[in-house]
Amino acid sequence: MAALISRRLFSPLHPSVRCLSTTSPKSNASSQSKTKSSLNRQDRKNIVLVEGVRTPFLLSGTTYKNLMPHDLARDALRGLVKRTNVPTDGVDYIIMGCVIMEVKTSNIAREAALGAGFSNRIPAHTVTQACISANQAITTGMGLIASGECDTIIAGGVEFMSDVPIRHSRKMRKILLSSQKAKSIPAKLQLVRQALSPSVWVPELPAVAEFSTNETMGHSADRLAAAFQVSRREQDEFALRSHTLAQKATDQGLLIDRLDYKVPGVAEPVTKDNGIRPSSIEQLSKLKPAFIKPHGTITAANASFLTDGASACLIMSEAHALKMGYKPKAYLRDFLYVAQDPKDQLLLGPAYATPRLLKKAGLTLGDIDAFEIHEAFAGQVLSNFKALDSDTFAQSYMGLSSKPGAPPMEKVNTWGGSLSLGHPFGATGVRLATTAANRLIHEDGQFALIAACAAGGHGHAMIIERYPS
Repeated sequence: MAALISRRLFSPLHPSVRCLSTTSPKSNASSQSKTKSSLNRQDRKNIVLVEGVRTPFLLSGTTYKNLMPHDLARDALRGLVKRTNVPTDGVDYIIMGCVIMEVKTSNIAREAALGAGFSNRIPAHTVTQACISANQAITTGMGLIASGECDTIIAGGVEFMSDVPIRHSRKMRKILLSSQKAKSIPAKLQLVRQALSPSVWVPELPAVAEFSTNETMGHSADRLAAAFQVSRREQDEFALRSHTLAQKATDQGLLIDRLDYKVPGVAEPVTKDNGIRPSSIEQLSKLKPAFIKPHGTITAANASFLTDGASACLIMSEAHALKMGYKPKAYLRDFLYVAQDPKDQLLLGPAYATPRLLKKAGLTLGDIDAFEIHEAFAGQVLSNFKALDSDTFAQSYMGLSSKPGAPPMEKVNTWGGSLSLGHPFGATGVRLATTAANRLIHEDGQFALIAACAAGGHGHAMIIERYPS
């Protein structure tokens, strides 16, 4: 791998864009031995995650296919209200993430909030930052709480891949717009002649591709896996692990953030994620490459699938949560965002963000009890781990004297991940945060780290600390 990296398959290290955390330490630091001095910031408010929920995540084109995205977002909000009993007029602000917007409900946070019965005096806005949109919704809410502007925030996200906007070609759009201004018969006939060209009628289909490079994320993942020498076998084994652990967590009733969802016209409520499909290495090995053919290693089985789903979480200042009688799940501690070259380092956000966040928080890799890493592709996760475990990469690209080390696999995504549970782009961040908090409680841990890559070469990481019992 060192030889590959030395051939400059990656661009030089770009400075990351850091956002300061907005939280302060817990008031009873003595009760948990691993609390670090950098978390003890008396000038910051404690911000807590009270609860998080999500609809079941479903393969696009299945049971949710006749809904609209605001239906899922609305009912995630309703589910959160039912779970927490938060008053619908007692929230200060609502923020939701979404990537591929339905044009009729472009500010889907507002439409979902009104549909869920929240007061029309509660402002709401929608954020988009690709796969970390819900993470951005959370941290934006944290900023509002830290500033003193708000005490109670709902953050969430939604994605609906069963019905995405498909546009006319640009030529056709020009014709349609010009038709509104054409007054004379000759002008109108000229537009009709232009519209008769077959090329005008070819639609523009959306694609998960980088605008700056025109490369699909799957191609980027294939190149990344090749650069870090992640074999097809390793990727298939990681994908199988994700599905197996997700099935086990489902069977054991650990995925308590998931709501039962009643779809209109469907007799039985949806109670499970339908993308979880444990298989065998032999079956996975039969699948053909999906992007770089015939020698690529990314397949339909070791890549996350197009998913419909929504999520929502309630975050508060600690003082207000206790005043309202809540028992929070976790503190939301430090976080940061990074950005790299979107051509050669598109999916390496977690590798860059993790060591910087740990240093910022005064923690070590060994202090982290649970890791929740977004699984866009098995090859992407494993490449990030190999980058973290490489002295060459650390010194040449991260500006570190030695490798930070990769997270121990026994602490990573032990309830499954995006490969198996699904990845609604705008909603995954809340699932990561809520799962991390629930795992800390179930596993009797203290600190969790979540990390995710995103289009544009972005990455995000956050430290979550279990609320003391």
